[in-house]
Amino acid sequence: MKLTLVITKDGSHTLFVPALNEHYHSTYGALQESEHVFINEGLKCCPKKNITVFEIGFGTGLNALLAAIESVSQNIKITYYTIENNPLGINTICQLNYPDIMKLKDNTRKLFYDMHNAEWDKELELHMNFRITKIKNDITEFSIPFTYDVVFFDAFAPSKQPEMWDISVFQKIYDNMAAGGILTTYCAKGEVKRRLKSAGFSVESVQGPQGKREMIRARKT
Repeated sequence: MKLTLVITKDGSHTLFVPALNEHYHSTYGALQESEHVFINEGLKCCPKKNITVFEIGFGTGLNALLAAIESVSQNIKITYYTIENNPLGINTICQLNYPDIMKLKDNTRKLFYDMHNAEWDKELELHMNFRITKIKNDITEFSIPFTYDVVFFDAFAPSKQPEMWDISVFQKIYDNMAAGGILTTYCAKGEVKRRLKSAGFSVESVQGPQGKREMIRARKT
């Protein structure tokens, strides 16, 4: 898959996929989008001190890195599952400027590269507070064998990957989520809200990241 490195408005990198005419992150700022959508409106809304996260779309690993940093800084334990059917090569990862723009210290910087170098489908303890399992599979075909408290739904847009946003996927996610669980996504489309509601979620529109008026937060009540 051909990719182009792009600098977003907050100075952080994203990747452009010409075949899909789509970016991995918001061009208004990859870092600010991930922090707002998945950390501030997702992870931080979970009151537990021992949290299981399920990410749909590992991509550049930015969401996982931010979750790992949160686990260390806030002293919460995170078990992190992430599913990706088209993983990026390490040469592409090494071009991304997240460790530099975030001014990460060597031990935290190492987390980013260690998670990308981690063996697929095997749990790895990156820190006493953070364990990650990368699953090389397609969520539309994957039978989820674990439960989770927070879902980072970070697939490409519904117009680019409609199968990822099908109600069958949301139903699968809902059925395996712990009571009180939270799902966040950058998307705010009405059809996505309706499908989430049909799967059983309670859905709300919350303020979106820079460049987007709204985003979705859904809960399993």
